[in-house]
Amino acid sequence: MSRNSALLFVLPLLVWTSAANATVHPYLAFLDGPSESPPNASPGIGTGEFLYNDVNHMFTVDMSFSGLLGTTTASHIHAPTLSPFTSTANVATTTPTFAGFPLGVTSGVYHNVLDLTQASSWNPSYISANGNTTAGAEAAFIQAINDGKAYINIHTTVVPGGEIRGFLLTPEPTTCGLAMLGMAGIGCIARRRHS
Repeated sequence: MSRNSALLFVLPLLVWTSAANATVHPYLAFLDGPSESPPNASPGIGTGEFLYNDVNHMFTVDMSFSGLLGTTTASHIHAPTLSPFTSTANVATTTPTFAGFPLGVTSGVYHNVLDLTQASSWNPSYISANGNTTAGAEAAFIQAINDGKAYINIHTTVVPGGEIRGFLLTPEPTTCGLAMLGMAGIGCIARRRHS
């Protein structure tokens, strides 16, 4: 196993371990077509792991996705929906898409850290709707996630409104640890394919 592959495997474990010493909140999302609004029959799937640190205001996004019918055009987090785990909402995070998100592909992996104190991490209209401050946007965003009213989706050429989506969930500790191991494995496989 190469040094980089080993880091991809160990890093999530270190983050999870350090979470016990910091104020870090983990979230998971499982994306698919039937979860979209309106639902669709896409065979695409995805997983997302998110870590929110309420001390340094960093929001880490780690995703993997595959099997999309169209090629990717955008991805971001929407919030808040009117009801938990249903309906749609405006984009809360970076528009038109996360910085560096892989576009023009049907599968991929993605990692980014959003500094929630920076306006560049937000859709400007989301800041406006939440007190015209990034602090207001952050508070509303985290509340929406905790209330089951925030989802991440991936838009494609075949389904421009969103081919797959998943609501952000607060996992049980065992589930989060297993998901992080799974993401590390996916990262290692993706790295080998590109090597």
